[in-house]
Amino acid sequence: MSGTPDGTDVPGASRYLPIAEHGLIGDLRSVALVGSNGTIDWYCCPSFDAPSVFAGILDAERGGSFELAAAVPAHTKQFYFPDTNVLITRFFTEDGVGEVQDFMPVDGDSVETERHRLIRRVVCVRGSIPFRTRVAPRFDYGSRPHTVHMAGDVAVFESAKLSLGLTATVPLETDDLDARAEFKLTEGESAVFALDQVGGEVTPRRCARTEAEEQFNSTVTYWRRWLSASKYRGRWREMVHRSALTLKLLTYAPTGAIVAAPTTSLPEQLGGERNWDYRYVWVRDAAFCVYALLRLGFTGEAEAFMKFVTRHVAPGDGGHSGPLQIMYGIDGRTDLEERELDHLEGHHGSAPVRVGNAAADQLQLDIYGALIDSIYLYDKWAQPISSDQWDDVCALVEWVCEHWDQPDEGIWETRGGRKNFLYSRLMCWVAIERAIRMANRRGLPADLPRWRQSRDTIYRRIMSRGWSETRQAFVQHEDGDVLDAAVLMMPLAKFIAPTDPKWLSTLDALTQDLVSDSLVYRYDPQASPDGLRGDEGTFSICSFWYVEAMVRAGRVDEARLAFEKMLTYANHLGLYAEELSHTGEQQGNFPQAFTHLALISAAFNLDRALG
Repeated sequence: MSGTPDGTDVPGASRYLPIAEHGLIGDLRSVALVGSNGTIDWYCCPSFDAPSVFAGILDAERGGSFELAAAVPAHTKQFYFPDTNVLITRFFTEDGVGEVQDFMPVDGDSVETERHRLIRRVVCVRGSIPFRTRVAPRFDYGSRPHTVHMAGDVAVFESAKLSLGLTATVPLETDDLDARAEFKLTEGESAVFALDQVGGEVTPRRCARTEAEEQFNSTVTYWRRWLSASKYRGRWREMVHRSALTLKLLTYAPTGAIVAAPTTSLPEQLGGERNWDYRYVWVRDAAFCVYALLRLGFTGEAEAFMKFVTRHVAPGDGGHSGPLQIMYGIDGRTDLEERELDHLEGHHGSAPVRVGNAAADQLQLDIYGALIDSIYLYDKWAQPISSDQWDDVCALVEWVCEHWDQPDEGIWETRGGRKNFLYSRLMCWVAIERAIRMANRRGLPADLPRWRQSRDTIYRRIMSRGWSETRQAFVQHEDGDVLDAAVLMMPLAKFIAPTDPKWLSTLDALTQDLVSDSLVYRYDPQASPDGLRGDEGTFSICSFWYVEAMVRAGRVDEARLAFEKMLTYANHLGLYAEELSHTGEQQGNFPQAFTHLALISAAFNLDRALG
């Protein structure tokens, strides 16, 4: 590591960059993480959930990486080319300044969808700088052997299931497994490296400087054109738009899927076992993303996700976990078997590294409310849903009316047994209530008497058994006294008035027990065992929910201070992981859709309250 974004030299630093020391690039099919030292240490090809090619962030020795940096002492800074997902890493040396421009070409055209390309363009902008690169892919999470050979001036890496071609405008050398180059640039000179998936009808193709320039310009144009559709004109626009651009990077263009995060097994606690694979479509997370993007005026992503839902998430036969799974593959598949990769040591030794996710088999009743709420908003703000889609909604609502009172694993996917979680009840209420709204607004056929009876029964059940006289607060699960930040959604979902005395009392209790300098813990695992060892950090979506709940309660000054504090925890590029440690370090998979969509919603509502 040659330095950090704040310009600090770090001699002899750890083999692992902190999670926050990364930026994200992508092409709406996959992404790569680029470290502040110029190293790509996470990349799956050709899709989000494909086996990794570079996974140095999970094992510095066996994971593989694409190093590209100044060959002399340097410190670095990173930024995004304005209003795009093109990432610039700058190297400051005694003799000059250089930069690496990283991007994955995307122009909205479907031509050559099988060519998955990653371009790294190096430019010397002042003086002269020597650079070096080492391209060391390790296929299939570092488990599959490969060979490398030169085919003309292209370095071809071949494994049993995937081959990559590396072209460059400087001479390449290969050894047993890797390709390397050393070169010097003077002011105004550049070098280009392009890594392509090859095989079948896709052959290695040179990436000359002129082609790289054209693809750079078309990619910049694509991102700026996309962002220009945003209707947000309020405060914190840069952070809101960075969050929107990040959510867009987490969409899978071929199907309209939206992944929860582009990584697997980045630890929620260094050295702990809370390491999960998030490269899938959580119904809840994706539905919340649709809400956030619709808020900003992006209807295309909502329409694409609705098509994904219609195609892959239509009600099934109502198996043991309900008619819907809580998550799906980006292609709609339902088999997400979880396994551990014992040969990888994990980020900073945080094992196990997992692929797949066993939570796919859990019962989480809240997903029905999240999904139907997003359909309701799409129907209201984008375009009316079809008669077939309404039939699907009715089938889901009928199932919820029958099954809302089951214990389940809950929003946090605990592995400590099913409980009667209040949040699950709340979102079942939302599912029925939003469907009633749609039926009334559009005159759609529905068994409204039955739906209203179920909705009202859930409401009374929450008010009677979800309220703790002892704590003077709504609590995590029925007939208990444990607090849970998920109840922050009660006023946000319009279940309870944000100034209701019971809600204000709950807000005070949450502030006292779960809030630390504006940061919010999900719950206390000691008070509510979740079946896992170790502690976790504060949960960033909860921190933004807290801001929004305070806004709605009229505590606007407190909300603004909490929001501004949360912004200081973003990394140097405005990105957030899932959690924050007690020292403010990013923890968990990165970047996290949940956090960024909640930032958008909190900013929108806070800005509106400030007038």
